[in-house]
Amino acid sequence: MDIPFISASGVNVHYGAKQALFDIDLDIQANKVTALIGPSGCGKSTFLRAINRMNDLIPSCQFDGSLKIGGQDIYAPSVDVVALRAQVGMVFQKPNPFPKSIFENVAYGLKIHRLTTSKQELQDRVEWSLKSAGLWAEVADRLNEPGNSLSGGQQQRLCIARTIAVSPRIILMDEPCSALDPIATAVVEELIDGLRKDYTIVIVTHSMQQAARISQRTAFFHMGKLIEVGSTKSVFTNPQQEQTSNYITGRIG
Repeated sequence: MDIPFISASGVNVHYGAKQALFDIDLDIQANKVTALIGPSGCGKSTFLRAINRMNDLIPSCQFDGSLKIGGQDIYAPSVDVVALRAQVGMVFQKPNPFPKSIFENVAYGLKIHRLTTSKQELQDRVEWSLKSAGLWAEVADRLNEPGNSLSGGQQQRLCIARTIAVSPRIILMDEPCSALDPIATAVVEELIDGLRKDYTIVIVTHSMQQAARISQRTAFFHMGKLIEVGSTKSVFTNPQQEQTSNYITGRIG
């Protein structure tokens, strides 16, 4: 049995009086793509944001339970949240390049975390990140152009390059293809499949077809509860819970 890299136990999240997650127990293995699926408002994005403590930014949000990465409780008082977020990168639904050049978008995190010691090392790291995100060949001669001058699919790959530049261990993706056309989606999906050998990836997707294509494990959420988790193949072809079956076949949504 694989030892989980991310382990949630008894996780409850409230926004003020409203409870968004109920007693979530979920183990996520390293170097796999785990898809979180379920209807809108079911808690999957709340759980995703709990992994890098982005919910901390919402004043009314209250977390309890245990959430560990590599055995460390990330909600312990001693945890440096800035350092945690460097280790747990986030790619959002809508591409959000900084209002800077393509080069500076990728270099930004390297500079603020002081991860390079020379101009050459910085340049090499930016190039490596853009190559890893499958973007270098398209932008090598235009690094000084604004990041937002790229197409939507290229912007999302730029955001992925920016995320991996600082060497995270985990990449969280919140519906990263929902704003993209089918061709750009296919490129990003292929990229995700290639990245999992070096990163643990957790993706929220509204597309069950996408979950089936790119993930090895799938977790189904409904009304703030984790209903079922297992290998993607078993969840889609032989679901153990009636609610899972109803969602996959379109009887609930």
